[in-house]
Amino acid sequence: MKRHQMALAATGLSAALLLSACGGSDDDKKDDGTGAAGAPKDGTIKLVVADYGSGDGSMQKYWDGVISSFNQKTPGIKVNLQVVNWDDIDKQVATMIQNNDMPDILQTGGYADKVVDDLLYPVDDVMSPATKADFVESFTPAATVKGKQYGIPFTSSTRQLIYNTDLFAKAGITEPPKTWDELKAAAVKLKAAGVATPFGLPLGKEEAQGEFMNWALGNGGGYQTNGKYTVNSPANVEALNWVNDNLVKAGLTESNPGTKNRKDVYTDFYGGSVGMVNSNPTMIATLKKDYPNLKYATAMIPGKTGPMTETLGVADWMMAFKKNGHKDQIRAFLDHAFSTDQQIKFQEQYSFPPVTTSVMAKMTANPANAGLKPYIDLLPKAKFYPLNDVAWDVLSPKIKEQLGSAVSGKSPKDVLDQLQKEAESAVAQQKS
Repeated sequence: MKRHQMALAATGLSAALLLSACGGSDDDKKDDGTGAAGAPKDGTIKLVVADYGSGDGSMQKYWDGVISSFNQKTPGIKVNLQVVNWDDIDKQVATMIQNNDMPDILQTGGYADKVVDDLLYPVDDVMSPATKADFVESFTPAATVKGKQYGIPFTSSTRQLIYNTDLFAKAGITEPPKTWDELKAAAVKLKAAGVATPFGLPLGKEEAQGEFMNWALGNGGGYQTNGKYTVNSPANVEALNWVNDNLVKAGLTESNPGTKNRKDVYTDFYGGSVGMVNSNPTMIATLKKDYPNLKYATAMIPGKTGPMTETLGVADWMMAFKKNGHKDQIRAFLDHAFSTDQQIKFQEQYSFPPVTTSVMAKMTANPANAGLKPYIDLLPKAKFYPLNDVAWDVLSPKIKEQLGSAVSGKSPKDVLDQLQKEAESAVAQQKS
């Protein structure tokens, strides 16, 4: 996987069942000739998926249910399922590819390297137009390589500021900060009120690339501009300098944020020692299940001059391999797996924001999802890592390894300059 979602599983995805059953079924729609009814009557496909359930068997159970309902409609197509632990799936899939024993469908964290090796079907070849059109449009750029979509979004995540309302009240803060200056002012008040960590800043190796992107987006920056890496852009340098000078050096974060992982910061927030932190939706699930007495609220992440108008989006992907020639069988299964009924079941179990507009409509209409709704509402504005670029698979680990040093004594500009060189080297390597 290209690692960016690993921390989601670690924060208790399988812990919370945020959704209640929603009425209506798109499985009752008349077949339009593009789904299972138009597929071959027999055949066998291999499906390999990542285990989001931390080995508790829940992913096996989920996919067994999808396959069972698929076989009720299309009994001639057999689906051989293999569920692989999150930590091992990349290595196992690489071995499968090396041995020319590719699955027909794979669900994991990244797809771009397989496009470069010409292993995948374009999505148009393995999914009906109606199913494809249901995906939230903000995923499309990250799913597309040279004008063709190859990645099929399967999970998603966005970011919100989450804050402890009891600690805010104790510090005399009446509303969440909207700008960086307001965030600093709130953090100063929290520190004066005795809060150990006014702002949780996880810039350790777990997901430094995500935390930094929140700050870069808040200043109009990001990792790329018009398809070219601009890691050390003036906007990015200014953002990282501001964080270092105004939060870290001022003692308003953990003592060593460059070595602090997100999972640990979240745990500290649950324990009541962190005033606010940039959050993902899995925190809502964990709070609801394990910390029902902790009072909190969410808000848009502050930007330099106002609340951010866009958010970091994270996604994992499905993809279809060409090697076995099972295009029609794959198409039939994917149309079923991405039906509203099947996707709703996944959200009920894992509490991710949806990837399709039909599920989004049902989830946002359900009062049980009130805590998750702010994250869902941000999906159309999500900005993703450059997941359609193989060079990102090289650069992302470098960011995780090196970025924390920018708040641990090294010059933020020097760190970003080095990462820009890493990006340019990765791009050149792909072209050679």
